[in-house]
Amino acid sequence: MPDSNTQKNVQGFSLIELMLVVAVIVILAAATVPRLMNVVNDINLRYAASDLSGLLQTARMQAVRRNTFYTVPSAVLGGGQTSYYIDIPKAGIYVAGDPVLPLNPSITVCQGAVCGAPNAGPFIAGLNFAVNPGIESPSFNARGLPCFAAAGACPQTPGQGFVIFMSKPNATGNVPWTAVVINPSGRVQLWTCDNLGTWIQRN
Repeated sequence: MPDSNTQKNVQGFSLIELMLVVAVIVILAAATVPRLMNVVNDINLRYAASDLSGLLQTARMQAVRRNTFYTVPSAVLGGGQTSYYIDIPKAGIYVAGDPVLPLNPSITVCQGAVCGAPNAGPFIAGLNFAVNPGIESPSFNARGLPCFAAAGACPQTPGQGFVIFMSKPNATGNVPWTAVVINPSGRVQLWTCDNLGTWIQRN
């Protein structure tokens, strides 16, 4: 006849023990899943900003290589999706074959100095150049410098560049921000903003 210890081992976990384990798992999931989703959200936003930075770099290199200027405008394409593209034929609209970057519909893009980004004023002041205050699409001339395309030409405003802010709300209601900066020398920079409103250059 088996002793009491053997009977206890055969019986396995009690219902109360299983409920306690499930309760602990639920509590841990409730605490960690939102944070995990926030991390994924932040990574997606940073990837989108990095992709936009890459598209701008491509436009700059192509402008220098082909001794012309190229503009990188935004447009709402099929499905209502905001996209950036390189206007290769200078048609002013997206043409099939233009290099294009579709953005996630939940990403908000704002260009210029007034976009509601945290500490935008000190951030822009710290860039040490004049930010284009309007919504003109960024362009690059044959020297790889930022310029403003108009009437078949792209004159440069000395000492002026572009800032494109991007944001994407996360699961806990916070709104992370990134910024793609084009300085007057044509260098494209990627910046992110932490929870304290501090802007950090990533490249």
